[in-house]
Amino acid sequence: MKFNKLIPELSVSNFNNSLNFYTKILSFKIEYERKDFAFLSFQGSQIMIEKINNHWKTAKLKFPFGRGINFQIEVKNINPIIKSLKKNDYSLFRETKENWYKKENELLGNREFLVQDPDGYLLRFAQDIGVKKIK
Repeated sequence: MKFNKLIPELSVSNFNNSLNFYTKILSFKIEYERKDFAFLSFQGSQIMIEKINNHWKTAKLKFPFGRGINFQIEVKNINPIIKSLKKNDYSLFRETKENWYKKENELLGNREFLVQDPDGYLLRFAQDIGVKKIK
């Protein structure tokens, strides 16, 4: 396994709930695990979750965690993830939407939605839908 150059490590309030959410509902794979810690991957994205232990504490954590940030996770197809979330009674933070982002003389398209994990971290799943040239 190759490690990405940037791997977020999320402090979580209930390790088992978070591990269940990421692995059973979102289908992340456990690359390795130790007590209250897991290194997870999904279609090339990597993330670590760890029970709050105050090693990285800069201030008191209050729900929702991760205010001001969302983690974009590029996937092949967002539909199976949405289906699993709905099956497990997880509400979407933002419904599926098609967005086009300008890059020089083209637009990059994504079908995307947002969901919060059990601690409120905001996850943005994005599926590539192509490129449009700007005239």
